[in-house]
Amino acid sequence: MNRQVAAGDGVFEAVKVVGGRPFALDLHLQRLARGAAAVGLPLDANAVRRQVAAALAAEHLERGRLRITCTGAGETAVTAAAMGEQAATTTVVTAPWPRNQRSPLAGLKATAYADNVLALAHARERGAGEAVLADLAGHLCEGTTANVFYVVDGELRTPTLATGCLPGVTRALVLEWYGARELDEPLDHVRERASEVFLAGTVRDVQGVSRWDDRELPAPGPVTREVRQVWASREPELLGF
Repeated sequence: MNRQVAAGDGVFEAVKVVGGRPFALDLHLQRLARGAAAVGLPLDANAVRRQVAAALAAEHLERGRLRITCTGAGETAVTAAAMGEQAATTTVVTAPWPRNQRSPLAGLKATAYADNVLALAHARERGAGEAVLADLAGHLCEGTTANVFYVVDGELRTPTLATGCLPGVTRALVLEWYGARELDEPLDHVRERASEVFLAGTVRDVQGVSRWDDRELPAPGPVTREVRQVWASREPELLGF
């Protein structure tokens, strides 16, 4: 067993597949390269592209997900699996543990994933689809598998990367295609004041939140619906190699 597998210090990417074509592959490979460099792992992006093409040729996915895992010198694995349509809405609970924005792994899609597994299990035990975390300062940070956007006073907002949240590909595209204010606010403040909330991630795309802890929310709200419409219209631009 190599050091990366034993210690869990590899990096990975999840890439959506639509009609047999990868979505935003360049952006995912750029983030994978940054993550690999951060933990001292070599990465041959061209070799990964060839692995992606081979995996897609073998699976013939209409809708699915690729997982690209880099675990050591020359050891990169690509797996493909079918994926069903995601529900338009979900529910979230607040995780009892914070995200450590001072960690050297903050903002990386690292295979050392136990904290996210525990937080998501906490949510599932309470009948929710996702757990939302604060950073050490109590500011809203992210979900275990998605970034968080919310609306206050008619303005779409999302936490800054300083909270330690993942620099999500979907997050970046929502900011580019629709726009939002990056702002750090206390999680409790957001939960109490937000008129709508949505999650943004590779598997979810843009998914409205209908309940956060005990607070019911309109979902998908009007801003969320607009973002979903923009997403649907622009997604084809980034399909393929």
